[in-house]
Amino acid sequence: MYESKISDARWIAYDLPGNAGWVSFLVGLGLCFVKKPEILESRFIFALLLLDLLCAAAMAAAIAELISERIRKLDRVLPKKRLYRGFGTLTFGGLAGSALSLLALAAALIKGLAGTAYLAVLCGGGLLCFIFGGLLLREYKRQ
Repeated sequence: MYESKISDARWIAYDLPGNAGWVSFLVGLGLCFVKKPEILESRFIFALLLLDLLCAAAMAAAIAELISERIRKLDRVLPKKRLYRGFGTLTFGGLAGSALSLLALAAALIKGLAGTAYLAVLCGGGLLCFIFGGLLLREYKRQ
């Protein structure tokens, strides 16, 4: 079992930007496919965004796990498996999502394509998710 003795204030300080991260990542990715900006015409960027869909799925699965933990009142004491399914997956999804989105953003800027704002939102959202999910993950210590 792993336990976090983090204060409520610190939890909230990490949780809010982390939540803003995964929400903005999902919204930004959705906008890329719904608004169909010029960036989607590049096969390379399109492929990276398809990989970002996997990151988004990982983030959504992690959030579902974290909500399940909260419902069961397990949010401060977790088995290793649940800890990594929740915060571990969220952290990894944020890292992979921000890296893939940064590659896509760089490619779009090099090619001078329109629609880079969506990619910037993806980069920022993934980065927030990675940083603050990782900070919460780090707070858990083996009992």
